[in-house]
Amino acid sequence: MELALWIVTGLLALVFLVSGLTKTFQSRARLRDSGMTYVEDFPAVGIKAIGLLEILGGLGLVLPPIFDSRTEIVPAAAVGLALLMAGAVVVHVRRREPFVVPLVLAVLALLLAVLRLDAYAL
Repeated sequence: MELALWIVTGLLALVFLVSGLTKTFQSRARLRDSGMTYVEDFPAVGIKAIGLLEILGGLGLVLPPIFDSRTEIVPAAAVGLALLMAGAVVVHVRRREPFVVPLVLAVLALLLAVLRLDAYAL
């Protein structure tokens, strides 16, 4: 079970780190041209903030257990990412765009939060 949990955690962290780095370091125009048309609804600083939150959340999923310190951050990071993805679902639904990917990421992040909360229970 622990191995499966680490696989899900690692994959989620990787997805959020790559997505966050992309949003943080690419221009709004380049993001739009690559298919992220929702960026039209946000100012550039908002896109950078979302990217930064994704990076921090992704790191919050893996760094505490790796260093065996402050493991209570993991469920909090997972819930934060789930909330971020819930917001993404709302944006995509309003724009009549596909929303399955952020919905799946939100559900996986919530599942991870519950499982990690149980694993780190005192």
